[in-house]
Order: sequence, then C-alpha cells, then structure tokens
Amino acid sequence: MPRDELLEPFSTADDIEPPLLADDDRSSLDESKLRPKSLEEFVGQRELKERLGIILEAASKREQASDHLLFAGPPGLGKTTLAGIVANELGAHLHITSGPAIERAGDLASILTKLDSGDVLFIDEIHRLPRVVEEVLYPAMEDLQLDVMLGKGPAARSIRFDLEPFTLVGATTRTGLITGPLRDRFGFSFRLDYYSADDLERIVVRAADVLGVDIEPAGAAEIACRSRGTPRIANRLLRRVRDFAEVRGRGVIDQEAAADGLALFGIDERGLDKVDRILLSNLCERFGGGPVGLSTVAISIGEPTETVEEVIEPFLIQQGLLIRTPRGRVATAAAWQHLGFSAPESSLVAPEVTTLFD
Repeated sequence: MPRDELLEPFSTADDIEPPLLADDDRSSLDESKLRPKSLEEFVGQRELKERLGIILEAASKREQASDHLLFAGPPGLGKTTLAGIVANELGAHLHITSGPAIERAGDLASILTKLDSGDVLFIDEIHRLPRVVEEVLYPAMEDLQLDVMLGKGPAARSIRFDLEPFTLVGATTRTGLITGPLRDRFGFSFRLDYYSADDLERIVVRAADVLGVDIEPAGAAEIACRSRGTPRIANRLLRRVRDFAEVRGRGVIDQEAAADGLALFGIDERGLDKVDRILLSNLCERFGGGPVGLSTVAISIGEPTETVEEVIEPFLIQQGLLIRTPRGRVATAAAWQHLGFSAPESSLVAPEVTTLFD
C-alpha cells in the first residue's frame, strides 16, 4: 500500500500541509542572496565551522546522512543560513518548515515520508513543536521508523514503516524550552555567539559586493559597530545606508555617508534605536534612574512586558546601560552619559542587591 494512502486518515478536505520551502525558491529574496552557500564563505563562529566541517566531510566520505544537528542562539546569527550550508555541503535537497506550522502528528508524518535519501529537513523554532508531534519524531530520528495510527477507537491499529535516511537540522532561540529527550537525540548541538566588529565588517563588505554597492572600509566599519553583533541587522543597515547614499549622497558608502544615513534612520553610535533610547530616557528622566518595576517601564514606553524583557532589555544589559535587580530596573552611569544627562550621585554607586540571607 502506498505511503500516502497510509496517511489518509490524518487528512481532511480542509487540511493544509505545512509549507516546505526549497532553498532555490528563496533566491529572489535579498536576504537569501546575501546568505553564504558554503562553510568557506561563512564568516565568524570559528569553532562551529571547524567542528561542523569535520562532521559534514566525514558524512560525505561515507556517503551517508549526517548526524542530526541543533543550532541555538538569538535571532539573526545565521541558524537558517547554516541549515542551507549543511544541505549544500552534503549535496542534498533542503526542506524548510517550523515548529508552530506542524500542529499534528499527521503533518510531521506527511513531511517525513516525502523525504528522499540524504535530504535535509530544517525545523525552525523547534522548541515550539507540540508534545504529541515530538513523540512521533523520536523514533524517526533514532531508528528511521514512523508509527502511524489508522482509525479510531477499538478498531485503531498502529503501523510502523521505514523512512529514508535524512538529516534533521533544528534551530531554536530558547534552548531551555527544548525537552531533554529531544535535545539528547541530536548528534551535535552548538550555541551561536554574537559576532565581533571585525567579523561584521567582513560580512558588510561581502554583502555590499553581492548587492553591487560601492563601500569604503571606514563605511563598513561604521555599519558594523552599530549592528548589535548580529549579521541580519548589519545587512539591513547596509541596505538602508545604500538607499541614503544613492538619494542624498554620491552613491558611495564612506564613513560620513554611513554615519549620516544611520543617524537619519535613528541608529546611534552604540547601535541603539528609538525605542531603546526612549526606555533609557524615561528611566533616567521620569524615574531618577530607578529602580523601577518591569510593568512600569513597559507602560511608560507603550510596549508589552514580554517585548521589553525579551527584545529590548537584553542588548541594553549587554552594553552595560541597564541592570536588573530584585527591586527593579536601574540605569547605569554609562546610560546617563550616553544620553547626555548628569547622573545623580546615587547612580554612581552599585545598586543594592538583596540576597536570601538579608
């Protein structure tokens, strides 16, 4: 019996198969054009490149599918790009989907049964897979076996059939939300770090070459230092500065054009945008530098608490502009100085930290 017929009980007339997007189908997008296609072109993450290169080369020599791979880290550091590189290095076809798109076990079964030998399946935000789907994925990863339930009630029966060898590449921004059994089934896992200014400068120069943009080293360095250590942001800022240079400049991105263009789009010399500065400004001007509770900070800038805590604050903390304490958020002396305000004496003293024994 064909596999599609075995999967029929999972399907209804209203079902929509989770989107599978081949790498070639994304070539029209700017972001896809800027993505490196091989480990040699990939800039930064030296340890990751060395270890991943050994794994992929060994798999190619054996003419086998690679071990399953898990990439973790903040958005924009290259997890999706690495999935495409894995497929290219193995000479395999890449299928892309995401955890939230796979709602039922039948959705995952439909995807897995269409994979050819050696194919690479990339699941973005894999930590958001439903638990029932995750249980189906375990035997598929370990034994290349898929259990399919036919029918319901007393007449229901389970059929197990073989899958073609494949490589699963998972990406997550929340490693702590991945269950232990799923994490242990990956043969290699690595957390991507933020990029140095030198690496980002190389990325900007490469992207400018791909886009056909004339850029000087000083202009690339200016963009790199304001990119928050993230290649995705660097590429986005490059496109905005390119627009500025073409409309108001002479078409070449030098240091002056980069600085003026980024200032026009609200990115200051430390990479802070408008929302970042509003948060710090409110904390310093309205609340005397803190400590201030999370909900109060969120209300003052008109953003949900989740956005403040997970999107805005991490970069400010990394830059030493904000401190989280048990009593609330506190602006550091560096934040006052960056905004051009005079810091009160209290902000120059380390904030009080309460322990369990106080």
